[in-house]
Amino acid sequence: MNYIFGPVPSRRLGRSLGIDPVPLKTCNWNCVYCQLGRTRPVVNLRKEYIAPDLILEQVARFLDEHDHCDIDWVTFVGSGEPLLNAGLGRMIREVKALSDIPVAVITNGTLLHMPDVRQELLAADAVLPSLDAGSAELYRKINRPHARIPFELHLQGLIDLGREYKGNLWPEVMLIHGVNDTEEALSDLAAAFQKIEPDCIHLNIPSRPPAEAWVQPADEAGVLRAMAILGDVARAVHPVEGKYERGSESNSLDAILAIVQRHPMREDEVKHTLSHWEGENALRTFDRIAASGRIRIVERNGVRFWCSAEAFFPANRNGKPDKRQ
Repeated sequence: MNYIFGPVPSRRLGRSLGIDPVPLKTCNWNCVYCQLGRTRPVVNLRKEYIAPDLILEQVARFLDEHDHCDIDWVTFVGSGEPLLNAGLGRMIREVKALSDIPVAVITNGTLLHMPDVRQELLAADAVLPSLDAGSAELYRKINRPHARIPFELHLQGLIDLGREYKGNLWPEVMLIHGVNDTEEALSDLAAAFQKIEPDCIHLNIPSRPPAEAWVQPADEAGVLRAMAILGDVARAVHPVEGKYERGSESNSLDAILAIVQRHPMREDEVKHTLSHWEGENALRTFDRIAASGRIRIVERNGVRFWCSAEAFFPANRNGKPDKRQ
């Protein structure tokens, strides 16, 4: 099993080498917009789901064999919630010791109410937590959290991190049309962010298949409204195009699976990536991966996305199940 993937093009971090410290959908949220499908079951147990030594060995080997100039950030970003891995603090410190590449952690932020977790994050160069709602009601509707993580606890953890952390604090808001892009919802968010005092707020919209088919991205008016209400500290983050790398996987099937398990790809992106990797054999490799039984095709708004076959997406708007290849 490969626990690193990419580098992949990231909306917020340029060329990002991803490190995934948890198994697929090991998460204490079940967000309606999650590009990896529903969380089944929602878990909130912190332990070493994957041994840090296994991950660190792979990272060290990759960095030893590849040009560091191709990597803008090394990013802990799970196919679930990375802070659930109890060895994350040690991994951050040891990865930073391997190179001068800055280290980021993308997290939902739910464990930040724990002082030891906040202490572990102090070594990171950037922390990118989520805050999609400024009220308990919307928090439950959007993030569908574990019962032991009420909104007040989540918000207080973010406030405490804002006071203690000296690196780049870049929280993200995933804007959903008609849900948290209204004036009332954004005003509540603005009040919450005033307490957190982030360096920058990243405004994002779902561009890959959401767990729930009813989720629609905020339109241009919603994004502009968010920027106006949240103030100068907020900026819109737009989808990016870029080159996907196979990482340390020599087999294209395994390399594609390593990416889509954490980062679903449009079908045209898969074809383009394979043409870059495989040349004349790209079409044959594409057909072989599609027939492997390890890919799920999820269609949203007429666009086909490749996801892990293990991901769970409910029926689409027409009541038809998405295809498993």
